[in-house]
Amino acid sequence: MSYEVKNFQQDVLEASRTTPVVVDFWAPWCGPCRMLGPVLERLAAEANGAWTLVKVNTDQHPEVSMQYGIRGIPAVKLFVDGEVVDEFTGALPEYAVRQWLEKALPSENKRRLEQAEAALEAGDPDTAEPLLRAVLAEEPTNPKAKVLLARILVFRDPDQAEALVDGADFAGPGYVQMAEAVKTLARLTRLQQHPDDLPDEPGRDTYRAALDALAERDFDTALARFIEVIQQHRYYDDDGARKACIALFTLLGPTHEITRKHRRTFDMSLY
Repeated sequence: MSYEVKNFQQDVLEASRTTPVVVDFWAPWCGPCRMLGPVLERLAAEANGAWTLVKVNTDQHPEVSMQYGIRGIPAVKLFVDGEVVDEFTGALPEYAVRQWLEKALPSENKRRLEQAEAALEAGDPDTAEPLLRAVLAEEPTNPKAKVLLARILVFRDPDQAEALVDGADFAGPGYVQMAEAVKTLARLTRLQQHPDDLPDEPGRDTYRAALDALAERDFDTALARFIEVIQQHRYYDDDGARKACIALFTLLGPTHEITRKHRRTFDMSLY
């Protein structure tokens, strides 16, 4: 659905409180506008009411254009709940506009992911897990849901956690780093269950104590013991203690009190 704006307050700001509104700032003399306009209209028709398209002729509505800082056209802005949540300028090809819409438009699964992240930050994985499973039921390849669920499962079901991140196409360094942390912690969780596989070398007892603490999710003790191993025998278990510390710091995040407690000692132990 698309139409020319009549009353910006009603057609865009108020309407966007119930349905997302894509606003196309354009002018009849603008060649790129004439290229982008039909693309937006076609996608709006395909959306079948999931979002609406409102066109604003900048010549006829200079006050609105000035209010929203329009300096070049075509300019496209997405309004949700009366606010601009995303935008682009220029005549993008149709595939790029589709990608922008997919990223920018709100959805139930995006809401679930936000709630799951908030629950994990609050230390409430029991609330986060069903939200993440609901996302994956509808979007089995969603990378964010996969890595967050793997983060929850890694000590309870290391094989499933590793399967969630193994071979997944994670976009962004944060996802890649967390996926690597999950793989490291999954391996250590399995190793704790088979202590006879540990190398019979200096540092073995301390390393085993670290693995036991990790299994109990006593991250404070685990990090302290892993750092002792680094200081005693740096390359025990193929540099396993250093990798374990990095994985735990990634899992907990840089601002967690346990990370802050051990990070400096860890860094100093490497040199």
